[in-house]
Amino acid sequence: MSKFGEFWQELKKRRVIHVITVYATAAFVLIELVGNLTDPLNLPPNLSTIVIIVLAVGFPLAIILSWIYDLTSEGVEKTKPLDEIREDEKSSIPNAWKIATYVSFVAIIGLVTFNIVRGTKGLRPGDIQSLAILPFDNLTGDEQLDWAAAGMQSSLIGDMGRVSGLRVPGITTSNAFKETDMTATALAQELNVDALVEGTLTCYGEMVCIQFRAIITFPEEKQLWQEDYMVAKSEILNLYSRIINKMAHEMRINLTQQGETWLAETRTVDPDAYDAFLQGRILLDQFNPPSFQTAIDSFTKAIELEPDWAAPYAGIAEVGSYQRQIGIGSESDIIMMYDNLNTAIELDPNSPEAHHAKAVIAAWTEFDWEKAEKEFVKAIDLNPSSERSHSFYAHVLSTLRRTDEALYHGKLAQELEPENPFTLVLYGVVMMLAVEYQSAIMLFENALAIDPNFGFAAGWLKIAQLQFTYVNGDYEKWFELWNEKVKGRWNDEGRKAVLNAFYEKGHIAGIEEMFKMNEKYGNEICLMDDQIKLERYLKLGDYDKVMDYYEIIYENNNHDPNLPYISAKSTYDKMKGNQRYLALLEKMNLPVSE
Repeated sequence: MSKFGEFWQELKKRRVIHVITVYATAAFVLIELVGNLTDPLNLPPNLSTIVIIVLAVGFPLAIILSWIYDLTSEGVEKTKPLDEIREDEKSSIPNAWKIATYVSFVAIIGLVTFNIVRGTKGLRPGDIQSLAILPFDNLTGDEQLDWAAAGMQSSLIGDMGRVSGLRVPGITTSNAFKETDMTATALAQELNVDALVEGTLTCYGEMVCIQFRAIITFPEEKQLWQEDYMVAKSEILNLYSRIINKMAHEMRINLTQQGETWLAETRTVDPDAYDAFLQGRILLDQFNPPSFQTAIDSFTKAIELEPDWAAPYAGIAEVGSYQRQIGIGSESDIIMMYDNLNTAIELDPNSPEAHHAKAVIAAWTEFDWEKAEKEFVKAIDLNPSSERSHSFYAHVLSTLRRTDEALYHGKLAQELEPENPFTLVLYGVVMMLAVEYQSAIMLFENALAIDPNFGFAAGWLKIAQLQFTYVNGDYEKWFELWNEKVKGRWNDEGRKAVLNAFYEKGHIAGIEEMFKMNEKYGNEICLMDDQIKLERYLKLGDYDKVMDYYEIIYENNNHDPNLPYISAKSTYDKMKGNQRYLALLEKMNLPVSE
């Protein structure tokens, strides 16, 4: 007999094959039992993992023991090797072992078949990796409460975004199809999500009444669950935690320890303070200067009513960080920004909004890039679905010339808010700083397709088109675009002089003529602001002139929020040989070497 044959006979004699079969079946049944009873009995969500680990550790132990010992009618005995057993001692396999083995085979086949069939109907962990929280329906009968429905949706999106491993599109994208008659499946495909959550507000006063419904669209469209809630408005923050826990369990979304700890926290809030906070949050979501002061007023009212609540302090700090970044706001506004930021962090060290504001301030007010990165990473860890944190972090990474990382976070922001024109423009700027002008143009065009009146996108589109044609050597097209852009800001004589110089002597002569006409007629007739002059001197290769402007900007305001962008790839590749340029980067704590 071959050695393999002898080994096989030894395995059969020692009942190893039977033990493996019975153990595997028992383990399979136990795992299925725990998995099916976890939700109904409210067992710990990680119990299944613990059972699998214990069974995996026990499996080799069972094999070893079955090899050494045998279960006989006289009890447990040490098994003799096959070659030491006399012919009259050899025994046949007991019927009990045979029956157990056959039953085990049947059970395994049945369980596998059951799981295959059930797998097409039930959810498993990992099936839901993204969901959209749709606009809440206001069925209170009072149209003036539309803001409450919108604010609650925004708050739930923010809180749900804190669930690690789950992508939650932002409010602009979720609201993009508010009036649509699309089916749930078509809407989920358009939003690129695995599930949809609908909310219906039916009362909003001292008590809040709301119904939630979750819909999955694969392998077929069906309602996963529906539940009605009625809570005192003071308990509304705890309601969000209950809803998120419910969604996580129903959709088999595994919560991290950090997520479970956060959801276990409870607090009440003054109802009027909550209303004021919601109004401030809606205004902040609009992200435009006219709404900033009104948002601060709303957050301030919330603080007066609920001084120990971190969220409105974080709201004021966030508004202040944006005001500073776009160059508006007084010294008193800056002091207020810091005071509110410190209070928010003190009251809630794990507030993603507070850490986001702290990151923006560290970058564009303090030029502390290490601190900015640390805080952006913290904010994104606390809320992975914060497209705004990804967007602004991408700009910091561009400034640090970590271009691939910048493009990665810009892309993540776009995936979270593909219907938000502001997000698309921010990503487009990252593309421009990476000298990816054609991609930037597409993003700006997409933003304008969503909102044709979005001037921020229109302005950047013209800049990107000019840059793209110039770097590709299409100087004739560049001058055509320039001529179109300056109509109304340049007189006919100035424009014709520039175009004639270009056609007669080339593009460098045309740019030089721009400076001559600006000097002759001034900015009232031939406008060239400092930023345009900087860009033109870069094209002429007159880097000392460029540095004259940069140094003046730095001396007048050494924390000008736009100045750090001179470190990005688009400028650095041209200027890295200029020592004055490198010295200025060093003053701003920006990387000097490649």
